[in-house]
Amino acid sequence: MSKRILSMVLVLIMASALLAACGSGGGKNGSASNGDKNGGASNTPGNAVVEDTSNQYGDTGGLKLPLVDKPTTVTWMLVSDFQLNDKLIAKEIEKRTGITVDFQSYSATTYQDKLRLVVASGKLPDIFSGLRPDELKKIGQQKAVVAINDYADMLPNFKKLYIDENPWVASSYGDENNKLYTWPLYNMNRDVNHGMMYRKDIFEKNNIPEWTNDEEFYQALKKLKEIYPDSYPMASKTKENIFSDLSYGWGIGGLSYPAYYDESASTWKFAGTQPEHKAMLDFLKKLYNEGLLDQEFLTDTPESWTAKMTTDKSFVTWDWIGRMDLFYNQVSSQNPEYDLRYGNPIGPTGHVRTLPRIDADFGMAVANNSNKEAALKLLDYLTSPSGSELITLGVEGVNFNFDADGKPVYPELADLANVDIKALEDHYGMWVEGMYLNPDHRSVYYNYTEKEQEAQDKILTGNKFEPLDPVLNLTEDEIATIAELQTSIIKSMNEFNAKYILNKNYGDKEWNDWLTTAEKMGASKYADVYNQAQKRFDASK
Repeated sequence: MSKRILSMVLVLIMASALLAACGSGGGKNGSASNGDKNGGASNTPGNAVVEDTSNQYGDTGGLKLPLVDKPTTVTWMLVSDFQLNDKLIAKEIEKRTGITVDFQSYSATTYQDKLRLVVASGKLPDIFSGLRPDELKKIGQQKAVVAINDYADMLPNFKKLYIDENPWVASSYGDENNKLYTWPLYNMNRDVNHGMMYRKDIFEKNNIPEWTNDEEFYQALKKLKEIYPDSYPMASKTKENIFSDLSYGWGIGGLSYPAYYDESASTWKFAGTQPEHKAMLDFLKKLYNEGLLDQEFLTDTPESWTAKMTTDKSFVTWDWIGRMDLFYNQVSSQNPEYDLRYGNPIGPTGHVRTLPRIDADFGMAVANNSNKEAALKLLDYLTSPSGSELITLGVEGVNFNFDADGKPVYPELADLANVDIKALEDHYGMWVEGMYLNPDHRSVYYNYTEKEQEAQDKILTGNKFEPLDPVLNLTEDEIATIAELQTSIIKSMNEFNAKYILNKNYGDKEWNDWLTTAEKMGASKYADVYNQAQKRFDASK
């Protein structure tokens, strides 16, 4: 059975099971039962008036705390290696909102299997994440999960971020009726997270300046090869992904690669058949032929790549910015001068990828039951500045304080060599995947090391970012078309890329042959799917 057919069968099974369960209502503990429209969240005749405590907890974005006026329990299924119900965050959420959260946590290795079983059973937790957007749309249209934007008037933080300030969100992530079934994640990404890096200690030792363009990059590698003849100055560990990693420098990169949006032509194109792609291949081919690019760049493992980058075998690479400090920590006892630094991008645009500010891929959803409004208000609170601080910083004066530089300090964790987000999850239930909906950038996650800050400054100061492509909403048929074309055409593209670089006899003739082959395989059809979706996107504006 093909993957596509299997997926369709699974969805049909889930949808039928959910239809049977939708009407049953109630969360796991039946806390907001009897069809209470507001999930216990409003003052109705006969209910005691609850004191507004919002001003005790900072900026709630307009939400009143507590969120409910009677005891309410919601279930929340999420990814974590830890039991969360007795941790600080769970207790603080209950204290502030009046909502007791029954966290159902599963490790990343088992979560998806467990989620599939839960969804197929029809007994959805009140809040959960992990389904693909197309799956959520299907069960949303079956009324199993709520259309969040239908409740925007009671969700001031959601409304501000995803309707008032970014009205495109519903048309990009919703269904054909702009019903949005997933709660997006806002402003999670760092500005710069990957890019070119170079051994600054080796460059300075040999009086080689950092490059500012491709010719200078080429000359720097040539000089290094002369000084270190047994080296291959540029190494890579991402195998065939090197082409998408570097594509931004040639203006053909994007989150939907190998489809990308050409801003100058206002059209989507297939990257692997563009002149800029050939120019990138020609550049890499020159480096390879002259021994400047590692001859094993398409097969290197992380281990072999590490061995080269931490010795005098290779000096330039593309990777994650945290690698600069990790490599130093790994080799500093043997080589205290080792200094891997963030370099300028390569390619004629001089650009790196732009990371999105809004991401809906987590698939955060709320079950359509009697707890739905309490659950929605809870997510809205965690999206607010107050909730954001709670989930990603903690409780000031309780588990952390700010130092003189405005950075959070956790006295109870003083013995830890590194207080990272995993340590905060372990000790306090903070930074749990799916709970951080609008991270506070004062958090330790954004406490850059000196090298990481240099990377941010270098790209931000020069505004060296490739424009972010429009976020398109493909139909079910369009998704199927892309899936049908993708496997074969990307495989063929990667095979051609490798042959073009490794085979000295490959040139213009072979490139033209590839263009013919790619067209027969559906390169234009691949791009046309995105252009049709772009027309709908433009019309929605």
